[in-house]
Amino acid sequence: MKHSFLTFWLVIGFLLSYQWSNAQIAADSLLPVRGFCIGSPKPDRVDEFVQFIEKELAPRQVNTLILRVDFNYEFKSHPELRDSIALSRREVKRMVNACQKNHIRLIPQINLLGHQSWASKITNLLRVYPQFDETPHVKMPEKYQWPNADGLYCKSYCPLHPDVHKVVFELVDEICDVFEADAFHAGMDEVFYIGDDKCPRCSGRDKAELFAGEVKTIRDHLAQNGRTLWIWGDRLLDGKTTGLGMWEASMNTTHRAVDLIPKDVMICDWHYERPDQTPVYFAMKGLRVMTCPWRMPKNAVLQLQDMVKYRATATKAMKDRFHGMIQTVWSDAGSFLDEYYGRKKADDSENTASNCFRALYAEIGKTVSN
Repeated sequence: MKHSFLTFWLVIGFLLSYQWSNAQIAADSLLPVRGFCIGSPKPDRVDEFVQFIEKELAPRQVNTLILRVDFNYEFKSHPELRDSIALSRREVKRMVNACQKNHIRLIPQINLLGHQSWASKITNLLRVYPQFDETPHVKMPEKYQWPNADGLYCKSYCPLHPDVHKVVFELVDEICDVFEADAFHAGMDEVFYIGDDKCPRCSGRDKAELFAGEVKTIRDHLAQNGRTLWIWGDRLLDGKTTGLGMWEASMNTTHRAVDLIPKDVMICDWHYERPDQTPVYFAMKGLRVMTCPWRMPKNAVLQLQDMVKYRATATKAMKDRFHGMIQTVWSDAGSFLDEYYGRKKADDSENTASNCFRALYAEIGKTVSN
């Protein structure tokens, strides 16, 4: 009797595992990357975020989690760059273990090149190492407004400063090691300050070559340890010719870098207000690309349908360059969880990151099952 009971449960376990495996194979064929990108949680929200991974991401067959860490970690290589409240190694390992258990690839992000300030505040790198600032003559305002006379959105570090990469690569290596990551996301979106006329190193240089050079420098460093570089794609699109403008594309000529960067760099192509079909452009340039919605459920569903169509109708050479979908959340994990579980109401009841996530993955589930 005991043997029969044990056999019964072994068979049930095998069947469930077989069903999960088949579902995984079908989902991987449809979309190799099914991602979720969010700001890393503060230490007091790690437990809840781990539950979110296990109860919300894993059941939806999310297989890639990008965590925007920046300085929210107790770096040993550069403790001077830590946030005042930051994740410990033990807290990171709890998220790593949850992802590994659920077959989710975990990719950390630190913003490199751009996004070295926000609003009226300089972030940790340039605050501690002001010599890395591409535009030290641009002073931070007491009250930030856009547009402004300085064209200030976010500060950048100077990619040609002789000491900057030693510092940032020590951060990158440490965060990749603790996350046990085989890839790293460098951000690199919305870079408005590059090749400034007053920079003693960058003045007069081609902005596309500067941007491509920084991409290649980061990519080559990661490749030494078998890691892949991921970046946002907006600086590689021509904002003027396409009409996409200065936010979702480049108006300062960095778009020509698309022909200069290594072809193994992964492109996260974000469009939030319109479901523009720029993944085709990146794929035709020989780059692998993921489409990244944010807060508009209808757009996310259309973008998913486009991605599925690209993979179904592309040539054999192009098909696997269309790599999938990544839901982006532009807050820290705690704020998102408060919205997701109804503890905080959003200004717009329909167009929210949580609604977009639900709609996108519901459509992925339907498409896989069909």
